[in-house]
Amino acid sequence: MDCLFCKIIDREIPADIVYEDDEVLAFNDINPQAPTHMLIVPKRHIATLNDIQEDGDLALVGRLQYTAARLAAEQGFAEDGYRVVMNCNDHGGQTVYHIHMHLMGGRRFTWPAG
Repeated sequence: MDCLFCKIIDREIPADIVYEDDEVLAFNDINPQAPTHMLIVPKRHIATLNDIQEDGDLALVGRLQYTAARLAAEQGFAEDGYRVVMNCNDHGGQTVYHIHMHLMGGRRFTWPAG
């Protein structure tokens, strides 16, 4: 498989890893849009949000949310607030086809984002 995030998970490509457990990996984004900008990815390859299956994937996707909240607390911006974003397919802004959550904090965000 020629997936950038799978290669990071397998340590074929280096990344600034900030968290890892049996199911999830989090690392700093190489093009940050906020003072703190991490990507949280499941270790199991799921291409898009549309590919999430009810049997087996729901707990994993919930674990991404839980990890984001824990990392926001550890980084010290949970109380002030933060943004989590998941993009789906081309029109949604997805560029790597392995589901991932952006965790951004350390500044005030506005809506719409642009």
